[in-house]
Amino acid sequence: MASFLFPSRGARTFKPKKEMKESFVKTDDFIKKASATLGSGNLKQAVRLPEGQDLCEWVAVHTIDFFNQIDMLYGTVTDYCTQQQCPVMSAGPKYEYHWADGKEIKKPVKCSAPKYIDYLMTWASDMIDDEAIFPNQIGVPFPKNFLGTAKTIYKRFFRVYAHIYHSHFDSIVESGEEAHLNSSFKHFMYFVMEFELIDKKELAPLQELIDKYCYSGSPKEGYKGAAY
Repeated sequence: MASFLFPSRGARTFKPKKEMKESFVKTDDFIKKASATLGSGNLKQAVRLPEGQDLCEWVAVHTIDFFNQIDMLYGTVTDYCTQQQCPVMSAGPKYEYHWADGKEIKKPVKCSAPKYIDYLMTWASDMIDDEAIFPNQIGVPFPKNFLGTAKTIYKRFFRVYAHIYHSHFDSIVESGEEAHLNSSFKHFMYFVMEFELIDKKELAPLQELIDKYCYSGSPKEGYKGAAY
């Protein structure tokens, strides 16, 4: 697994921006059209699978989109998310995350937030670049376990949002990125709920925020999450 260098102070991007793969271009057009509805409150409609669209491709292209969004958002707090300020990867006092990728790091290890997120984004980048997981050629099928892999990616993406909200929200407000963070997270959660990509218990660190942003009048609307 290739390792990315930590960004210099003031850097606004954490990982190289992921370009949309050739086989996902048409799906990306769907996303751009759907994105026009994001500010209208019609998020549930925006994330729904378009008629005739392949589910795996729809999930894959959103994975790349959310990778880039998280990359940019985390890049705005790298000056504050340091080994000293964030010695453990956490989402508030009750939730701490340890890293394991099942290959190079098989046993979960405790690490700082910036190190954890470096591991996470490097791992996700390698996944996206692997054509056996995210096929690049039109007509090449997705692997049978693709959605299971995607669920793991989304679960870990959520942890970055959770860490930013719990540890760096004040810095986000100061940098003027609050609206972007909230919009990105709301979009992310509507997509996750539409396709049950994250086990509901994993959402606990931000459950109150999710109830506020994503449910209208009924916080227990029925989302159970994905068991995996």
